[in-house]
Amino acid sequence: MSHKEVIKAIKGDEEAFESLIKEEGDKMYKTAFLYVRNKDDALDVVQETVTKAFISIHQLKKPELFSAWLMKILIHTAYDLLHKKNKVVLTDNFSSFKGEQRVGHEEKLDLLSAISKLTHNYKTVIILFYFQDQSIKSISESMDKPEGTIKTYLHRAKSEIKKLLGGVDLDEKRMV
Repeated sequence: MSHKEVIKAIKGDEEAFESLIKEEGDKMYKTAFLYVRNKDDALDVVQETVTKAFISIHQLKKPELFSAWLMKILIHTAYDLLHKKNKVVLTDNFSSFKGEQRVGHEEKLDLLSAISKLTHNYKTVIILFYFQDQSIKSISESMDKPEGTIKTYLHRAKSEIKKLLGGVDLDEKRMV
């Protein structure tokens, strides 16, 4: 993603904005799907995110933060939808994600159940770090929190998951 494209989009270039969204589309859909658990709702979240981003792109002050800014909008949009539908988050189908580990169906369900019980911040950190392979810095930017806070959230979220799974250690590798 070029900063020049982002600058063009901020200045109102619709083609540049469309190009940026195409680059981010797959990541946006996968993240939305992890939150809302079904294709239709994930597509709705992505569509609403794109609309919100298009309307407010002129407010983006740092072009290099476009991806983090877009992800922040998506996360808030997904949680708004979940709040409206009062749903549990995450999915038990990881087949569309790269590098899928060969984990038993029951273990996947246990893990997803544990993740779905986490608080909003812990769940977001786990999804962005493990499922989106984002850095601590990128997560910090997406969530508007200091990097130290993100590290704390990640540590506490992993501890909570470990407790919920009955003391089973999480593999320190990325989940997908």
